[in-house]
Amino acid sequence: MTRLKDLAIEAHGGLQRWRQFDKVSADLVQGGVLWALKGQPHTLAGTTVTVGLKGEWASHAPFGGAGRRSRFTPGRVALEADDGTVLDELLQPRASFAGHTLQTPWSELQLAYFAGCAMWTYLNMPFVLAWPGVETEELEPWQTEEGDWRRLAVRFPANIATHSAVQTLYFDGDGLLKRHDYDVEIAGNTPGAHLISDYEEVSGIKFPTRRRIFARQPDGSFSREPLVVSIDLSNIRLG
Repeated sequence: MTRLKDLAIEAHGGLQRWRQFDKVSADLVQGGVLWALKGQPHTLAGTTVTVGLKGEWASHAPFGGAGRRSRFTPGRVALEADDGTVLDELLQPRASFAGHTLQTPWSELQLAYFAGCAMWTYLNMPFVLAWPGVETEELEPWQTEEGDWRRLAVRFPANIATHSAVQTLYFDGDGLLKRHDYDVEIAGNTPGAHLISDYEEVSGIKFPTRRRIFARQPDGSFSREPLVVSIDLSNIRLG
């Protein structure tokens, strides 16, 4: 049987094609209860995100108003003017979340870190599975109304900033990613079930354009209320 990691990467377009590009951008419309809970209800309601494909970085523009953008890397997050002038920055940003729970409000810089970390992970999946230090192990299948989904446990090395060190991916019979489970470490290890659908092909790479995230229960189940985060992507382009 084909290794699940290899099947998934090939189903989404293949590493050879993926490595022809340096970055991906997409227009986002985001909703859900998380943003208001964190004291940032409108900052990223409608924005464009760009993430790196050969290094871990991301930027959202506009960020909280015209003429402002974010810049995320694992060791630094900043808010910049359009000309690159640094308006504010935070070094070693992950440490600033110590003691946080799901209800703890975020500063703008903390929001920029979370959004950058999250969208970099999402838009690089499943190709990030081929990065050095990323380990995978296939788990028992998960039964759904659409048939069995194959599952992959993923362990990320410490140098990759992502939601949690261990995550679980669910793939359909064609190898397309359908669900992504993780615990949001910077929000009190809040468990999430992230549903993924509505694929579009861009330059030979398949991207899901609809994402819905719900609170996950210990047995892996979830309720569709409340909707924690919604992300709708359009105008995806590789460069």
